[in-house]
Amino acid sequence: MVSAPERKFKVEFDVHQFDLPASEEQRLRDSLDSLSRQVDNFPIADLHVMLEHNARSNDITVMLSLILPGTTLVTTERDQGSVPAFERCLESLINNLQAYKDQLGNVAEQQKTEEGTHRELHANVPIDTAALDAAVAAEDYTAFRQGTYPFEEDLSKLVGRWVQRYPELEAQLGNRMQIADCVEKVFLLAFNSYESRPEAVAFGSWLQSLIDPALKAIQRHPGDELEMISLARTGLAAEEDGNRPR
Repeated sequence: MVSAPERKFKVEFDVHQFDLPASEEQRLRDSLDSLSRQVDNFPIADLHVMLEHNARSNDITVMLSLILPGTTLVTTERDQGSVPAFERCLESLINNLQAYKDQLGNVAEQQKTEEGTHRELHANVPIDTAALDAAVAAEDYTAFRQGTYPFEEDLSKLVGRWVQRYPELEAQLGNRMQIADCVEKVFLLAFNSYESRPEAVAFGSWLQSLIDPALKAIQRHPGDELEMISLARTGLAAEEDGNRPR
């Protein structure tokens, strides 16, 4: 009798703007044992770990993207040290994984339908994935956003429904922030994690999976996130002004 080959839990580290010692990377990998056990029954389970040093704020951004059949779970944290942020990010990812398992078992399906958040995200016109690939490769966020404009209207409506799950954020709408800020954060997450997205998942479905982590990031670090979002939107507005005929 020939046994099936053992599936390995694949983990990829992507480090930007600082050096991660091999001993520290190994320590972080060892802390993933619990997550590895929880995805043991999935035929595909790949984890992309992004660690990036922010020179301006002198902190570390941690993003974990867990690629599973049919979805990608994404969590992100920022801190003055990669380890505390990593631990919080991992805890959040494990919680999201449990919620996804419940969804697969239809535990939360009826509630999601009632809340209006269970719907497919579609573009109003076809998107050019090759252009998105090129924009990310060139680190050109403006070009990336121009390529994702077809999703903006539908995404805005869906984000508006999701915000209702976060009373603290909903209370700030029209005052400190707008729905457009939350939408921009989703696109920023998509830009930063684009290369780790699952190819078998439709772009709209993957984009939809980033709504919850985007709102959580704003709720946890409103000042930093809204400043980053404002800079991104200012850059987009400046590009649009520059392209208008004189």
